Amino acid sequence: MSGGIFAVALAVTCAVWFASERTLSIHSIRTPKREAFYWLAILFTFALGTAAGDLIAEQVNLGYAKSAILFGAVSAVVTAAHYWLKLNAVLAFWIAYIVTRPLRASLGDLLTQGRDEGGLGLGPTTTTMVFAGVIVALVAFLTVSKVDVLPAEDSDLETTEREPTDV
Repeated sequence: MSGGIFAVALAVTCAVWFASERTLSIHSIRTPKREAFYWLAILFTFALGTAAGDLIAEQVNLGYAKSAILFGAVSAVVTAAHYWLKLNAVLAFWIAYIVTRPLRASLGDLLTQGRDEGGLGLGPTTTTMVFAGVIVALVAFLTVSKVDVLPAEDSDLETTEREPTDV
């Protein structure tokens, strides 16, 4: 039931945001109003994702591992639809963002919960340390490699003054 409430709240937030701003792109968040819409949408995606994850893993009794596989598969389908079927980037982002919350929750529960509850029994401290190590390693990799840095384009220079060029 709570999942339905959060889905409606998210849909209303996105509808009002789009009606007001004519975009839902995170790349256009440059005003306090757009930022407020963004954070409200984030709040509802977290709540919706958590409710969906709990529903699938616990109430539908799919379990943490199978739930993680299911939500991972949905993420893969959205990614494939974006790259190969040209699913709109903004829509793909928001669907993926919603689906990654129950994926993360399922993985977290799988790692932390006891074996008698369907988990691996690593506990919250070990799981936190493993994830912190992975995050630090990924940030270090991106900092050194800069593979995530996009080249600057003229459209990114909206707020800076352009220097004259020699002709």
